[in-house]
Amino acid sequence: MTSLPPLQSTLQNQDDLGIALAILLEPSPALINHLAPLVFNHPSFRSAESYSAIIDLTLEILQGWPHSEQANVIASHPRIGEVKGLSALSSKEQASNATPPEVLKRLEVLNELYEKRYPGLRYIIFVDGRTREQIVPLMEEKVGNEDNIVPCSAESTEWKNELERAVQDVGRIAKSRLEKMGIE
Repeated sequence: MTSLPPLQSTLQNQDDLGIALAILLEPSPALINHLAPLVFNHPSFRSAESYSAIIDLTLEILQGWPHSEQANVIASHPRIGEVKGLSALSSKEQASNATPPEVLKRLEVLNELYEKRYPGLRYIIFVDGRTREQIVPLMEEKVGNEDNIVPCSAESTEWKNELERAVQDVGRIAKSRLEKMGIE
């Protein structure tokens, strides 16, 4: 499903909010079972005038969660270059540019290295029209020395900064999805 429930329905029905957030942010148990109820019951939720405002509120609540729980929501996003098991929107977004097999293989390696470097995180980036090939150098920079991957502690500033960047990019992805649907 790639169409959002009407905004008024989303503001009145927690199940519709869960559907909308799953479409915009990628479905995950943490999102449906924990984040959606918190958003739905937040005092300012009913006064949201747009899906964009709902995304802002959702991110505000998410950023207040413990880092491990934020990482669980991030982990619901597909890896860059994955081609199987994608949500309808992720499939459409990732299929928009044909990617040479060698780039897909490189991304697979980089995803593994990234997840070694940042245990518990998944590399998320707002692609914004860039090809997967253009993402490779950005991932290489994050991974660092591939021959000597040193895992970051979840307590380190570097790991926390990377989590914060990923959460912000999830919001950017969600707002881009809204824009492509012609919804505010």
